[in-house]
This record gives sequence, C-alpha cells and structure tokens, in this order.
Amino acid sequence: MKIKKAVITAAGPTQQHLPLQTLVSPSGRTKTVVAFILDEIFASGIESAAIVIAPGTEKAFSSAVSNHLDKVVFIEQATPQGYGHAILCARDFTGNDPFLVMMGDHLYLSLAKESCVRQLLNFASQANGPVSAVQPTHESKLPFYGTVAGSPVGGIQGLYEVSHIIEKPTPTIAEQELIVPGLRSGSYLCFFGIHVLTAPVMEYLDQAFTEKEDLPLTPSLAAATKSEKYLACEIEGLRFNIEESYGLLRAQLGMALSGEGRDEVMGYMIELIAATRR
Repeated sequence: MKIKKAVITAAGPTQQHLPLQTLVSPSGRTKTVVAFILDEIFASGIESAAIVIAPGTEKAFSSAVSNHLDKVVFIEQATPQGYGHAILCARDFTGNDPFLVMMGDHLYLSLAKESCVRQLLNFASQANGPVSAVQPTHESKLPFYGTVAGSPVGGIQGLYEVSHIIEKPTPTIAEQELIVPGLRSGSYLCFFGIHVLTAPVMEYLDQAFTEKEDLPLTPSLAAATKSEKYLACEIEGLRFNIEESYGLLRAQLGMALSGEGRDEVMGYMIELIAATRR
C-alpha cells in the first residue's frame, strides 16, 4: 500500500489544547506540538493531512501548523464521542484510501535511522490491510494501552500477524490470551499510538457508531482481523504522551538529549538535581 493521507485527532476535551503547546527542537527551533507531528508526517512522504478538531479551535490550529497550512484540512468533531468517532469524522477525507492515524497529544523520538512514522510506513508499503505500531511493554502498564497477540511473520523481524486484540487488559487476562512467542516473560505487544488504517476499518467504525455512547477504535480493528490481514510492527523509538503528568517536560528532555547540546543539557540536569536535593 502507498500511504499519502494522514489523520490527526485533536478534538478531545483534554486533548484539544495540548497540540498547541510549544517545545524546542533538537536543532533549537521553537515549534508547537502539532507542527512537530506534521513535520514528521510530511517528511515521511505523506502528501496531505486532516486534523480533527473541536468547534471553535480552527483559528488557533491554523496558526500552530507552521508552514504546513497548504497541506492541511480541518474537520470538526461536533461532540466528543471517542477516539474511533474522531477518526470516523475524517471519512470523506480518506475516502477509499489507506491512511496514517496519529494522536495530537503524542510525540515520538526515533531510536533508529528513520523516524517512527517512516518505520511504520515501510512495513505498511508491503501490506494490504491495516498495520499498527506496537512495542513490547511490561504488564504493569497494560491498563493504559490496547494490546495485541499474534504470530511472527516469517523472515521479517518485529512483524506479527494479529489474531487477537484487547483494550487495556488486566495482567491475568493478558497472560491467558495475549502471550506472544519470543517476548520476555511479563511483556506484551501494546499499541504505540500510530496506525495505518484502511477503508474497511472505516466501514466497521461506521457500522458500530451510535450517538448514545463513545466509539472506540479497538473493536473495529478486532473486526478487521476477520476480513483483512492485520499486522503489527515493532517500532524503535520513544513515545511521549504529553497529557500525562510531566509529559511535556519528558518530551522536551527527550528532544534536548537527542540534540547537539546533549552534554550541556546533562550538565544542567546534574546541577539542578544537586541544587534541589533534600
């Protein structure tokens, strides 16, 4: 599959302001979170992106996307009805094409030569169905993530054909249903927050939508395992959820430590730790 479109969700009540926060890049430039996301998307070969926003926020987002405004469209999610519904709002934009999905309150730092998005797109280019980025994750963090089970795809390191998905499982359920051969004991494949989705997944979301309750993404991905070859690929990188406590600080530190000023930043950190030690 060739992926040319992306959808960024940024309409949730706690999510809509976070993409507008600013950080300093490893090269020293100050940019908004959404500009960082768009930089990574377009550098990976994506040609256009839809940002799903809350009503009344388009002006703020238009100012925050930096020099990408000509490649971005804004789609309002009139009422916050879940992650799956936010994606479904972009159905007219995605049409019958496969597309990348990212969350507006997550940033990524690659530990490989290629960006986290590019790593996922490399796997997706050889696939014919949805592909989700995953990482081996300790069982103590299972309450925060969707988790998959599957079998390794022969000859391709870090690639799995998904057979089962559970949203935020308990360790007991994970041990019973989500063991993946080759992973360390107590570790499971959890969603990394980046997906390549297909038109059939959009159809599943549309069928599942009801105005009476929130629409998650995971059940529609689970449905995809019945009709499409759904893959999960391990990503070499770090994820920063800026909605978490100190999430923005962690993202800034990650970027600072990956830049040319790493030694200087380390020195500041040591001085600060020593000065505030009690």
